[in-house]
Amino acid sequence: MDRLEAMALLTKVVDTGSFSAASRETGVPLATVSRKIGELETHLGTRLLLRTTRKVSLTVAGEAYLASVRRILDDVGSAERAAAGEFEAPRGELLIAAPVLFGRLFVLPIVIEFLQAFPEISARLTFSDRNVPIVEDHIDVAVRIGTLPDSGMIATNVGTMRTVICASPTLLAQHPPVERPEDLKPLPAIAFEFRSPVASWRFRDAETRSIFEVPIAARLSVTTADAALFAACEGIGVTRLFHYQCAPAVADGRLQIVLPNFELEPTPVSLLHAQGGLLPRKIRTFLDFATPRLRQQVRDLMERNQAP
Repeated sequence: MDRLEAMALLTKVVDTGSFSAASRETGVPLATVSRKIGELETHLGTRLLLRTTRKVSLTVAGEAYLASVRRILDDVGSAERAAAGEFEAPRGELLIAAPVLFGRLFVLPIVIEFLQAFPEISARLTFSDRNVPIVEDHIDVAVRIGTLPDSGMIATNVGTMRTVICASPTLLAQHPPVERPEDLKPLPAIAFEFRSPVASWRFRDAETRSIFEVPIAARLSVTTADAALFAACEGIGVTRLFHYQCAPAVADGRLQIVLPNFELEPTPVSLLHAQGGLLPRKIRTFLDFATPRLRQQVRDLMERNQAP
């Protein structure tokens, strides 16, 4: 029995949720996947998986074993990359994740410049407004806009980003002046939501520094910043976005920022990578290359747009 192969198949079954899905992703016949997992359980003398007609779940012993298996497979992968020279020279494929619009505007140009400078590196970019799981998806570097949870990730701060309220001048002209957050209540809103429905927006009082919420009437709810931006420019409603998302529309007059004195504290922008031992040269080289460039871009945006 090839135990490393069986370990890798076990991990794939758990990650995909079924034997058939693991078979499709690995190209290993379903019967072979089942047999190798069974051989592994026989070798260990314990059941690792609970199989039902609907799903596969880990036993208590399986959970403990899988945690060790992931470490073993990571160590083997690192050893193989080291033997292949990945730690000595910047080469191989780099997996990068970023928010959709931020990735297209800021990350993609840096990656293109990086690939031109390092011809032995290729890159695969994942653009999503959801936080892609770094370890599970084997992401090398991820861009995060937001407060980071306490985790084993290594974060490099590259700046901060305003969260702004904006609307088309035409829409604003049809309503009384928006001078306080409460003035938004009669206005139609565009809710940018991808986790759960948005019923209110948070604000910070400039004088007391206290945080409070104002309910919104969402006429339109969308799951991407691009969609919220487009709808706001069309006058459908007022919306809340990160400043980089609406900055071009504000600059050319399609949108107007309101309530700048009630904005929340700027949100951190970070480059994130998994904590580990020796970092592959391709990741270290990219971080050294991308960090100052991304930091300068964020700084330039903030300095150009301090005033609404």
